[in-house]
Amino acid sequence: MSALQRQFEQLKQAYSLCPYPDYAKRRQQLTALRHAITQHSTALADAVSQDFGYRSNDETRLLEIMPSLGGIDYHVKKLKSWLKPEKRHVHYSFMPASNRVMLQPLGVVGIIVPWNYPIYLALGPLMAAIAAGNKAMLKLSEYTPATNKVLTKICQQALAEDVIVIEGDADIAAEFSRLPFDHLLFTGSTAVGRKVMQAAAANLTPVTLELGGKSPVLIAPDADIRQIAKRILFGKTANAGQTCVAPDYVLVPADKLESLVAELSQAFTEFYPDFATNPDYSAVINAAQYQRLMSMLEHAQNSGARVINCGDNSGKNAPATTNSERRLALQLIIGADDNSKLMEQEIFGPLLPLIPYDTLDEALHYIQQRPRPLALYLMSDDKTTQQQVLKQTHVGGVCINDTLVHVAQDDLPFGGIGPSGLGNYHGKEGFLRFSHQKAVHQKGWFNSGRFIYPPFNRKIFKAILSWLTR
Repeated sequence: MSALQRQFEQLKQAYSLCPYPDYAKRRQQLTALRHAITQHSTALADAVSQDFGYRSNDETRLLEIMPSLGGIDYHVKKLKSWLKPEKRHVHYSFMPASNRVMLQPLGVVGIIVPWNYPIYLALGPLMAAIAAGNKAMLKLSEYTPATNKVLTKICQQALAEDVIVIEGDADIAAEFSRLPFDHLLFTGSTAVGRKVMQAAAANLTPVTLELGGKSPVLIAPDADIRQIAKRILFGKTANAGQTCVAPDYVLVPADKLESLVAELSQAFTEFYPDFATNPDYSAVINAAQYQRLMSMLEHAQNSGARVINCGDNSGKNAPATTNSERRLALQLIIGADDNSKLMEQEIFGPLLPLIPYDTLDEALHYIQQRPRPLALYLMSDDKTTQQQVLKQTHVGGVCINDTLVHVAQDDLPFGGIGPSGLGNYHGKEGFLRFSHQKAVHQKGWFNSGRFIYPPFNRKIFKAILSWLTR
């Protein structure tokens, strides 16, 4: 038995000793987790910046620590009501009796955490698993070693008996996926998600896959470009675009294309003045990811696409160049090759293709013909347009007249569809995701069922059967 298997068996045994933690225990666990996060919040922000090469502590607090704390508060607020068994209807033929649904913890759940939001994408699933009464194993990314140390300290401080933290490379992740968890949640790429699901299938382990894809922004003809430009920009440049729900491309009415270019360029300068030394903009996490983005950008330039470097303040639109700090300004790309990696793969960085269209139906067709994305951002105040887009697109989630912030809504489920994911979590959906809905049918001393027991040749049986099947 490997060390990983032994750790899993350790948690499994611990769960068997307490298969249904009560409300007080779960509340205490969540409260302890919140306290540990706040106590180590500065260390968390510093560690993420170290792992990325640079990320603003304020951005980390805004995008990771604040929603983690808010999520725990929401779980604590709602937990007692979620734990109450839900009464269900009983058909009159089975009366007197009662039906209810009891939410049972699953057992030991596995959580595989990506590198791009190493705090929130560890603590979000973890708080849901703990609220539902489970034990958990966290597999943290090998690309965030400094953050991992702080998260391990937090888990040991708050949840030492309930959570085991694992680090390691792709081989460890593969072995982790093969453990017979009671549920496995993976956040990452679609390609790796397929491998995780295949590994889990050997144990019939149910999975939740939070993947990604190419999330579009659809600017409707009625949208005010000046009003929406900063909303699009925030979603694309937060964490330097290294976000699974970042806008991946923008569909814009052809007659508003140049206006959008001007507004996005101006807004980028306002967000990040003196870009090369600006303290609010994140670096690309490592050299491999940076080179991947530069390769996409170079291919677009070489294939004749028009590229606007929003970080060039000279007015000459000089192309982006490689730098040791791995800082890449927003690059607007017009006329990209549809068959390029830029247009076929999730970008995961500050490159933003702009695609002009003539009619809304044309834009909707463009979205419908592509794999179903994790998010769609519609910019429109027209109610008819909003309903048309909502009904004619299949996406994980929709945000109207904003970007990114739907993920932080505690009372909304979050998850993908098709190649962008499988299953939802966050808020109540997360609690349900890590629970088994146990059906309970209960009878008292009087047994109405005796009237339908054999022998079936009795008159009373035939009368009842005739009445029930009339």
